Amino acid sequence: QVQLVDSGGGLVQPGGSLRLSCAVSGSIFSISAMGWYRQAPGKERELVAAITSSGRTNYADSVKGRFTISRDNAKNTVYMQMNSLKPEDTAVYYCTANIDQWPSRVRSDFWGQGTQVTVSS
Repeated sequence: QVQLVDSGGGLVQPGGSLRLSCAVSGSIFSISAMGWYRQAPGKERELVAAITSSGRTNYADSVKGRFTISRDNAKNTVYMQMNSLKPEDTAVYYCTANIDQWPSRVRSDFWGQGTQVTVSS
């Protein structure tokens, strides 16, 4: 069974930094795209950043230049370095991964449980 465990959230002051991590475990043949979404209270879940298996990235306009997504394919882990955090970045952050499972070879999207990021003075 595939599991995603995300971590690294917390309370930080405006202008501060956090690094989120998401580790994938279980019966995996391969992982293609990985990414981070966020959901603020009363708002829809939105894509923050994504990265392909070859390392190509894309970002929401609101985080470009401040957030950096990366992955370690050997560790089946995706990271997101968040700098210059703003109060409007406050949300629950969820990692996601598109996974080809072993031995079924069924490809599905999986989600982490979410980690709270709060930016406040």
